[in-house]
Amino acid sequence: MGANEMPLQLDNLWLPFTPNRDFHQAPRVFKAASGMYFTTDDGQQVLDGISSLWCVGAGHNRREINEAVHKQLQTLDYSTAFQFGNDRAFEAAHMLAQLAPADLNKVFFCTSGSEAADTSLKMALAYHRARGQGHRQVFIGRERGYHGVGFGGMSVGGIGGNRKVFGAAMLPKVDHLRFIHDPHKHAYVKGELPVFEEDWLLELENRILPLHDASNVAAIIVEPVAGSAGWYIPPQGYLQRLRQICDKHGILLIFDEVITGFGRMGTPFAADYFGVVPDMLNFAKCVTNGVIPMGGVICRDAIYEAVVHTESPAHAIEFSHGYTYSGHPVACAAAVATMKLLADDALFARAGSMGPVLGHAVHSAIRGLPHVVGIRSLGLAAAVELSPSDKGAGQRGYAVFLDCLKHGVLVRSAGDNLVLAPAYVVEKPQIEQMVDVLAQAIKRVA
Repeated sequence: MGANEMPLQLDNLWLPFTPNRDFHQAPRVFKAASGMYFTTDDGQQVLDGISSLWCVGAGHNRREINEAVHKQLQTLDYSTAFQFGNDRAFEAAHMLAQLAPADLNKVFFCTSGSEAADTSLKMALAYHRARGQGHRQVFIGRERGYHGVGFGGMSVGGIGGNRKVFGAAMLPKVDHLRFIHDPHKHAYVKGELPVFEEDWLLELENRILPLHDASNVAAIIVEPVAGSAGWYIPPQGYLQRLRQICDKHGILLIFDEVITGFGRMGTPFAADYFGVVPDMLNFAKCVTNGVIPMGGVICRDAIYEAVVHTESPAHAIEFSHGYTYSGHPVACAAAVATMKLLADDALFARAGSMGPVLGHAVHSAIRGLPHVVGIRSLGLAAAVELSPSDKGAGQRGYAVFLDCLKHGVLVRSAGDNLVLAPAYVVEKPQIEQMVDVLAQAIKRVA
């Protein structure tokens, strides 16, 4: 802290997804960031091993994005999104449509992945209603899926800790697919999709859809890779078969690509990596490199056409939904600059080339260490799963997270999973450093 700086007042801020009582025993405060590193309030350099929660794909403090934001603030700082558009929003939407696969050409902006999830669910209901199928009101998510913290997203999500306090207020017509993990036969996955002997979607066809009647189902929403739960990788052919089932029954397929979008898989979207085109694609995080909050939904032309081109009066609003900051001009300027930077620096390809480096390092250094029961790597991300401590689920993972931070590396603890997902600009020595610190932390905590 500088000589003229006042000490931070920590009493007023309620931190999200944080054990606040424990935090205040030893506060962790960042005050600067550049490239691959944070600087804490006491001057420690911390290697960012998680792109600061999957957001900072291009690395911190990129001049190109900063200058675009500064220029936009001097030109158009804010304008309402209701009844008006702005030039940066149109530009960002056009770039997103060009980047998205197939006929996903219509972009609806919001400010987060949570809002994107709820927006996509509303779009599904509006689409079916516009086509005379308003009875389609059932949604199907997946166990341990994460789609934000709005009530819609929590309802289709499947992480118990996020749901237990709010269960009485969940959407009523929701079911969940079986989780995509076989810890007995596929605990270790290295850079390729596991091949399951069992058809993981038989339950969908033989129990869930007959239970609700497929004609009542509006949409199925999944993360292509289950990121928030701890980087769980789908089996070979799973997403292709899910697409076929949805097509067979007229069900919309929504990919939540808040984590996998914009290069994490070495491709623009996981939809490209897996070769499966959803009907809607939810995005956030890396779209602005984390600089300004932004999220959104990219949908197929047919969904937009069905909802917008109706026989309602010309002055009537077709889709009664939106947010104060939808298409915020400064956020859109950040998104445009980020997408240009990702393209100019070929960062999708770089993420694809660095992914195997990370995967090899994690599997080589950590497999066989105490309490390690699984490792999964695909794209530029890897997760190490630990057995739970007798002190409770998540305690061991949290202890490893704190130990890594003490030794200068930020990892993510998701329960007893430790996740590494660095920025695409990461260098091999930095990967080796974060993996070594994680390995040593696992040994020390053991």
